Amino acid sequence: MLSELDQKSLANAKQLLGSPAIEDIEIGTTAGLQQIHYALFDGLYDFAGQIRQQNISKSNFRFANTLYLPEILAKIGTMPMSTFDEIIAKYVEMNIAHPFLEGNGRSTRIWLDLMLKQNLGKIVDWEKIDKTLYLQAMERSPVNSLELKTLISDNLTDDFSDTKILKGLETSYYYEM
Repeated sequence: MLSELDQKSLANAKQLLGSPAIEDIEIGTTAGLQQIHYALFDGLYDFAGQIRQQNISKSNFRFANTLYLPEILAKIGTMPMSTFDEIIAKYVEMNIAHPFLEGNGRSTRIWLDLMLKQNLGKIVDWEKIDKTLYLQAMERSPVNSLELKTLISDNLTDDFSDTKILKGLETSYYYEM
């Protein structure tokens, strides 16, 4: 069961994806990711859409140090995104940067789908990706992204129906539990 905060954020995400505002997102940029984060967490977190000013870690992994975060995010913003491999490389780097105090995964999965849709005419069929396999692949991706690339490439779809997108979004939210 999703927490109350996640239920509200999921409702915000559904609203974003179903509104014309999704067309205004800067695809593949840090600013675009901030727009997504703000849309998902406005009213839920005081820091919605704001780049973090604190160092954070998860398990034994330290995300990008705030001292270098502006330069890292600028560099990620300039990374190409015309091929599948380039898009996944950009996604992995943004995960390492982890620009927000909370809500990175939920925001970056939408960001990833927008890049894939714009550049390849595909989105991830999140319903087909096992949570444990995905989280393990993400954890290992800073060292070797092949596992993540395989997992995602094997589960791409060109079905952009509202039902497919919303079911994928809901599945993506359960990765955070």
